[in-house]
Amino acid sequence: MQQCNPCQTLVDTKSKIGPEGTPVADPTLYCSLVGALQYLTFTRPDLSYVVQQVCLYMHDHREPHLLALKRILHYVRGTLDHGLHLHAFSMTQLVAYTNADWAGCPVTRRSTSGYCVFLGDNLLSWSAKRQVTLSRSSAEAEYRGVANVVAETAWIHNLLRELHTPLFTDTLVYCGNVSALYLSTNPVQHQRTKHIEIDIHFVRDYVASG
Repeated sequence: MQQCNPCQTLVDTKSKIGPEGTPVADPTLYCSLVGALQYLTFTRPDLSYVVQQVCLYMHDHREPHLLALKRILHYVRGTLDHGLHLHAFSMTQLVAYTNADWAGCPVTRRSTSGYCVFLGDNLLSWSAKRQVTLSRSSAEAEYRGVANVVAETAWIHNLLRELHTPLFTDTLVYCGNVSALYLSTNPVQHQRTKHIEIDIHFVRDYVASG
């Protein structure tokens, strides 16, 4: 694992969309548009994070959420030629990038983690999701993201093996938190990390096995 600088998303809704504002006049339209954008993220990873943000308010959408949704639609209209391009490539190494905010939601204080996985120059998998549990430190939030991307790369390894194209090189996982890097290799279990012990051992086993 190596350290990297966090990347910014191409579309930014400031990620602090709160519950303020009046309810949306046509809730069916909001749900319909968000559902369509969810399908679009299958080929538009640059939309994953912002679509995840507006999905959080499917059951209580208000005017600020609708404005954010319209901003995403304006971006989509201006980038219709964007999409995934897959190419034949001689390099057969998985490289993954992961990052997480800490207590980013102003309402629940839950963190959001995301990752993307490349095989050579081809983007294979990506995700941006709200974490299901509260993280009590930035290292914990980052490490939960690391555990998610390690699980994803392990699944891709198994899939490629079943397709009779196994990988023989180590997988690189880039993370933006030094503490998470130390936890993945340090065999000492500190008192402050016992509440994420399962994730720590899961990642550490994969690091130890190469």
